[in-house]
Amino acid sequence: MLNRKTEKILTRCIKENKENVYRLAYSYVKNKEDALDIVQDSIYKAMTRMDLLKDHDAVKSWFYRIVVNTSLDFLRRNKKIQTMEPEIIETYSPAVEDSYTDMDLKRTLEELPAKYRSVIVLRYFEDMKINEVAEVLNENTNTIKTRLYQALQLLRVKLNDEALKEIK
Repeated sequence: MLNRKTEKILTRCIKENKENVYRLAYSYVKNKEDALDIVQDSIYKAMTRMDLLKDHDAVKSWFYRIVVNTSLDFLRRNKKIQTMEPEIIETYSPAVEDSYTDMDLKRTLEELPAKYRSVIVLRYFEDMKINEVAEVLNENTNTIKTRLYQALQLLRVKLNDEALKEIK
């Protein structure tokens, strides 16, 4: 009976957060197909290991942690391969009109180390609370606060440097 209840809760969580989970995976791998593979692998891992879930109230953060870890595992396995989306390639072709919508922020965010990028993505793009981010990343709340502060400082410095380069 407990397993059936856990399965229903997990299934509901997956359905309700499917777009967010995809975005989270995509924020790591920057490729549609790879992000979909990560989501699929994460769902499989969650369904086969749902007996490890002790607190049903923590199902969302537990599942997000699986997605983050699966994304990081994917990146470790595929370090040498750097794929690029067709849309990104098109932005560099001479026939395409320039578009600067949030490009500096996107590029700067991608340049951040993973431990900082994860905190920023979960906190601001997934709209999680600090304690939820800490739970997903399996870190202390104070560690997440420190990383968030450091990440914002790094972003501010990098974006200011970019702005100064454009002025010159």
